[in-house]
Amino acid sequence: MKSTSCQPVRLFDFPRQFLPYVYITVLIIGLIANGWGLKSLFHNWKKLGNVNVFVFNLGIADMLYLLTLPFLVVYNALGNDWIFGDVFCKVTRFCFNLNLYGSIGFLTCISVYRYLAVVHPMRVMGRITQTHSVIITVMVWVLVCVQIVPDMFFTKTSTRNQTRKCYETTHEDQVKDYLMYSLGRTLTGFCIPLLIILGCYGHVIVVLCTKTNIDKLLKRRCLRLLFILMVLFSVCYIPYHVLMNLNLKARILTKERLCQEWFDGVYIAHQTSRGLVCLNSAINPLIYLHVNEGLHQLRQTFRRVRRGVTGTPSSPTREILILTTGL
Repeated sequence: MKSTSCQPVRLFDFPRQFLPYVYITVLIIGLIANGWGLKSLFHNWKKLGNVNVFVFNLGIADMLYLLTLPFLVVYNALGNDWIFGDVFCKVTRFCFNLNLYGSIGFLTCISVYRYLAVVHPMRVMGRITQTHSVIITVMVWVLVCVQIVPDMFFTKTSTRNQTRKCYETTHEDQVKDYLMYSLGRTLTGFCIPLLIILGCYGHVIVVLCTKTNIDKLLKRRCLRLLFILMVLFSVCYIPYHVLMNLNLKARILTKERLCQEWFDGVYIAHQTSRGLVCLNSAINPLIYLHVNEGLHQLRQTFRRVRRGVTGTPSSPTREILILTTGL
């Protein structure tokens, strides 16, 4: 319905009542889980092979964001009053986006490696080295930075009712341009990786269900990892991206005085999704566990497959090669 003015969103104080508690919980669980996960990673570094490069960078992306959460707790607890300066506001939002799209990028890399290891084990075994993983990691970081650096050029702070806001997106004056940028970033940083992950694990499921020479334990672990990724995307990533863009559209319509009844619902749902999306920093360490367990089982399976193909046991050289490459 059209109107000459829009009523303020009801429950506007919802972020203050909800987000600080979520941030504190994620901070505690995330620091403990990521600290344990990184310790486990370093302890098993040689055993994991080249995929450990992605897991390590996934942990780094999580830790960078977790270290900004205390400032966001203070910000929301003060009623959205940012007291840490304009520059640090941009740094905080940059770390959030770095964690978000870096995590999606490295989860995509892990999914592709798992796909190659299950579907094409003999074709890629020994051909993908840790140097390749390092190069791919650098490319992921570069692509993520290309996607999120434009966000730094949008206005992030403004003073309203004697409080200093630190926008997750930008000020109302630039919200229309930001929506176009956000849609492009959602496509390249979220939708395309999601399609790659779905394609990889769709094929993996087919292989696991049709091949009889794959260990049942390996099948269960691959399916558990797929379940974790489904939860991660369904709870954290998909709602956030959908609701963020809907909320931006609602802000544009509000500015144009084209009020709709769904504005309140979208606002509350978006604030809830902001709390849910940060849960990825607490869920990601589960990936460490399944990569640790899964790769050990994969190596045993590859050895059996190789013996079945050649009719002879694997040579010590090949055994070392499998252990050092992780594929």
